[in-house]
Amino acid sequence: MKKIILLLLLLISSWSYSQEIALLKYNGGGDWYANPTSLSNLVKYANQTLNTNLKSKPATVEPGSPDLFSYPYVHMTGHGNVVFSDTEVINLRNYMLSGGFLHADDNYGMDQYIRREIKRIFPNNDLVEIPANHPIFQKPNLFANGLPKIHEHDGKRAQAFGIFIDNRLVFLYTFECDLGDGWEDPEVHSDPKEVREKALKMGANILNYIFNN
Repeated sequence: MKKIILLLLLLISSWSYSQEIALLKYNGGGDWYANPTSLSNLVKYANQTLNTNLKSKPATVEPGSPDLFSYPYVHMTGHGNVVFSDTEVINLRNYMLSGGFLHADDNYGMDQYIRREIKRIFPNNDLVEIPANHPIFQKPNLFANGLPKIHEHDGKRAQAFGIFIDNRLVFLYTFECDLGDGWEDPEVHSDPKEVREKALKMGANILNYIFNN
């Protein structure tokens, strides 16, 4: 047990120097590979505005892999089903409990599946809506009304939900927003510049929260 605790402490301390973020390659049939240009653009924006030094090409990691613990921020997206095995559930739980941060961005059609799977990971913790006064919406860019709306789907407002452990946000779920679409290359969705900028600023806030809390 002491060896495990020491390993986790070493991993946590190394995250402050980590130079890479990752995309989660999950099972279940959902298109985990959606928005292929989004994370690279977010990294470029973060390096320019947050003075981070992240690798330009994010890694790809599977939820059951020990490599998961190498990344302070792991992103997942898609339009469909998500299924974690029992081993993956345990690994993801340990990852977040030991300081990792998982961000699920619903690309439309993922909602029922990610809610089911996150309940398996944290059966005793409910997803709660993150208030607009939370630090993730405050700096370095102010979003006074909380999560911005990037793409329209069902006429619902954009919402950010989270799992908090000891007052630390460990899991972020962005719904009816499509941040990843806003991070993609301009020609992919033909979003106006101000919409893409809004999405990238929110992404920068997420990374800023992770690296400074």
